[in-house]
Amino acid sequence: MKHECVINLPVIETERFDLRPLQPSDAGLIALHTGDIRVAQTSGTIPHPLPPGWTEGYISRVRAEDRTEDAWAIDATRSGGPEVMGLVLLKHVDAGVCEIGFWVAPQFWNAGIATEAVRALVAANPRGCRAHFATVFQGNAASARVLTNTGFQYLGDAEGFCVARNATLPTWTYSRKHD
Repeated sequence: MKHECVINLPVIETERFDLRPLQPSDAGLIALHTGDIRVAQTSGTIPHPLPPGWTEGYISRVRAEDRTEDAWAIDATRSGGPEVMGLVLLKHVDAGVCEIGFWVAPQFWNAGIATEAVRALVAANPRGCRAHFATVFQGNAASARVLTNTGFQYLGDAEGFCVARNATLPTWTYSRKHD
């Protein structure tokens, strides 16, 4: 299946799946997966429970011409898998610097999906970033391993707000510079 490119967002191929721009038809699967509290609590921005229209609004924002965040679906349809196993994100922070985010639906955890997706996104470097950084909530060792397994270096501790938990939580911060 050929996917449309959203305003300069490439489709990025990996061995097992494609990273492709979000489509309005992804709303149902994204809502299903992000409606799982285990996913929402690992993200700083996903509310729980999901309010009506949140997913459609998110997809519209990341498809807009003036967006500040790019998002790709982890789509395994070419290998007989599901259309959305999770998302990888790039938030535009500053000239040449982007923050990477990701989530994978629980039924696909511990299969290397997030590591493969983050590795592919960093290698493609569609925004031409000099550096990427990422934060994970402390206690989320699996996401921290994804980052270290893809070449990110631990920078230090900080804090971030988690909408689903309605709380400020300690985080680990990582970065990866590109030469």
